[in-house]
Amino acid sequence: MSITRIIQVGIDSEPDVVLVRQRARQISGLLGFGVQDQVRVATAVSEVARCAYGRLSGGRGQFALDQGGAVARLTVSIRAEARPASAPPPVPAAGGEGESAAAQFDNAILTAQRLMDDCVVEQSAGGGLTVVMRKDLPAGQRVDAARLQRIGAELAASPVQNTYSEMQQQNRELGAALAELRERQDDLLSLTHELEDTNRGVVALYAEIEEKAERLRKADEMKSRFLSNTSHELRTPLSSIRALAKLLLDRMDGDLTPEQERQVGFIASAAHDLSELVNDLLDLAKIEAGKVELTIAPVDIDNLFSTLKGMLRPLTRNPGVELVFVTPPAPPPLWSDEAKVAQILRNFISNALKFTEAGQVAVAFEDDGGEHVTFAVSDTGIGIEADNLQLIFEEFSQIAHPLQAGAKGTGLGLPLCRQLAQLLGGSVEVASAPGAGSTFSLHLPRRAEGAP
Repeated sequence: MSITRIIQVGIDSEPDVVLVRQRARQISGLLGFGVQDQVRVATAVSEVARCAYGRLSGGRGQFALDQGGAVARLTVSIRAEARPASAPPPVPAAGGEGESAAAQFDNAILTAQRLMDDCVVEQSAGGGLTVVMRKDLPAGQRVDAARLQRIGAELAASPVQNTYSEMQQQNRELGAALAELRERQDDLLSLTHELEDTNRGVVALYAEIEEKAERLRKADEMKSRFLSNTSHELRTPLSSIRALAKLLLDRMDGDLTPEQERQVGFIASAAHDLSELVNDLLDLAKIEAGKVELTIAPVDIDNLFSTLKGMLRPLTRNPGVELVFVTPPAPPPLWSDEAKVAQILRNFISNALKFTEAGQVAVAFEDDGGEHVTFAVSDTGIGIEADNLQLIFEEFSQIAHPLQAGAKGTGLGLPLCRQLAQLLGGSVEVASAPGAGSTFSLHLPRRAEGAP
């Protein structure tokens, strides 16, 4: 450590305590401390010196500069020797009535610890003690030998003020401190008023947000109610149209001309598409209303795939497309709602068949041995642009493509699949690239909530 002594002052009388305070303020000012830090250093040093003088005897104060660390520090040591038993104690300084010398000294140490960066009390043999106080110099302050010489010369040339002058100086410092406190109090009051205004604005904003949220909730309820009621009203006439079209196509009332058969086929196809739309709308309305009931039971993967194969193979109108189901040799147990799982997979497979002109559509069951399983539907179709991967899961959204014109859809299938997957505690994902096909994945927990 590189410690350079600046000055040493004896503390043998009350005027010496005043001198130590004056020197502390002068030295801290010469070292570049601000006015507030000068007052802090002077107050801490004078308090410790006063109490050390009142408790022991033969004291002295030493001011030094420690530049051995990353930051230069002013070091002040107040050392007092033990008072001989025959020596009468000095008259304690004013301000300590009702307190013992030891209590005053403890309070002085607490004051120094608050005002300085470091304060250490070192006991010595024979009852003496040394109090070492340290204060970091302001940032960027480095003191070389030439500056130390100038500081020493200025201290030697500066007169020592009397007690009356020192009291005036302390009064000025106290007045400045009070003025600063008042200014800070005014700033605090201004900040408090500003915070109150801000809080009122925040409360008003929260009230507005809650009002809008309530309106949105009511609008959502009205939408769900409208969809549900409308769908129910459409189901009956649609069922009648489909039944009548089937009767005509089955020649129950006589033969049809080729043109009549073609027109009735259009009617049946339109009724079928509209019926699917109504069913999807009803399912979405039920999910949003929280009225969908799940039936959790063991899912037979082989039976599920066999049912899907028999149901969807007729949709493979293009002879160049092969529908393949890959079943593991020993499928692990899966507890979920088989009807909802089949509905999701049916939607994935029918979309894959619509947009695959050649190659295959593969349906696979994957198990990584963890808490989840995956159903993956992969195709070699047209693929999807990266910008549209999230768009396809929005209600009534469809991607413009030449194949889309001939593959009628409602734009509700994939959004419905995502919501059904969330009801089952899982999720859906898609990975695709234009011209490279797509893979839609359904991730499900091995045991859905509610499984025994």
